[in-house]
Amino acid sequence: MSCGNCGISHVVLLSCNALQSRFSCTTTISAVLFYPDMYLVFVYILVAKMMSEESAPMRHIDLGSPPALEPPAAGYRFPGPPPPIYSCTLTPELVAKAREELQEKPEWRLRDVQALRDMVLKEQPNLRTRLDDAFLLRFLRARKFDYDRAMQLLLNYHTSRRAWPEVFQDLKPSTIKHVLDLGFLTVLPHPDPNGRYILCLRPGKWKANDYPFEDNIRAIYLTLEKLIQPEETQVNGIVILADYTGVGLSQASNPGPFLAKKVVSILQDSFPIRIKAVNIINEPRIFKGIFAIIKPFLKEKMAERYVLHGSDLRSLHRNIPRSVLPDEYGGVAGHLDMSAWSKTLLDSEEEFIVEFCQPDPLEGVVLPNSMLFEGQQPGGAAQDDDTFRGLRSQLYYCY
Repeated sequence: MSCGNCGISHVVLLSCNALQSRFSCTTTISAVLFYPDMYLVFVYILVAKMMSEESAPMRHIDLGSPPALEPPAAGYRFPGPPPPIYSCTLTPELVAKAREELQEKPEWRLRDVQALRDMVLKEQPNLRTRLDDAFLLRFLRARKFDYDRAMQLLLNYHTSRRAWPEVFQDLKPSTIKHVLDLGFLTVLPHPDPNGRYILCLRPGKWKANDYPFEDNIRAIYLTLEKLIQPEETQVNGIVILADYTGVGLSQASNPGPFLAKKVVSILQDSFPIRIKAVNIINEPRIFKGIFAIIKPFLKEKMAERYVLHGSDLRSLHRNIPRSVLPDEYGGVAGHLDMSAWSKTLLDSEEEFIVEFCQPDPLEGVVLPNSMLFEGQQPGGAAQDDDTFRGLRSQLYYCY
């Protein structure tokens, strides 16, 4: 049955109202956008929400301003999800940067998004993916507005979920709380002078008997999903700071080349984020063996972005200024706080339930033979195991 005024199915509206009773409005809208044919319902919900919050001011997300020298004040909040209807939040400086570095032309932006949307609907009509402007822009920016490469990245993004169910099944913040509590990762509260947020990893905190290594990957992936939401991050990219204090042979040899290849494939070819630098500090001699496992899977440009500092903090400060680093790394931004980012992720539980706890997005989709993760073919894992045995001796030698 349809409404006489707007023609919208009452059954569909009831379904959306049921979603609204379970989730927040923004989360509900994300669920609606997951199905492009429900766009009218999305508009209905948005208008209803705006009418109920007439006095609520619109938030402006600004990540491009220079970081403050003081530690973040109490109640500091990381950027939230973007508005449900796309509206550019980039500063004029970032618009110019996107034009120069990403080939993004503001006057053609929505036309380019529509071109990618048309490609998805034509080439992969059964793909259960979001098709809203803000979501598709992530993939265009990550591939410098090359339609074909952006389309491939989008398919890889969904293919990786099927290829690694141990990581992507039931992926939500509450399932990786033990990783956050351990202090394996956090995001520093201030971006660097280039507007890039800093993902801080501490692999030495994890021991092989704590929990499966895949849980660390789940935590990293959820963090990247949260970081990529603001447009500023899509343009500026991120920086990784990996502190290898306490890393020994057990941590170094546990992933092996098979898992290392999957991790690198996701970061390089299956996720719409620009990793601008990877700073390694306090790396032990065994890191030569770790890097020997990872390097064959890195593209040349990515391999060049790895910087090894050892215990030389002055070298680190030449790449990341002291103003955004915590005391533990010779900075002046206060003590390293692991709780703020943990709270940010855990508060996003409903958002990730809608995004990841859904039916297989590739069900019924026929993918090209050249798709990623061909290592899953028979014999692929065995071949990687043989490679691992050869590299393991290097680990013992370095240790």
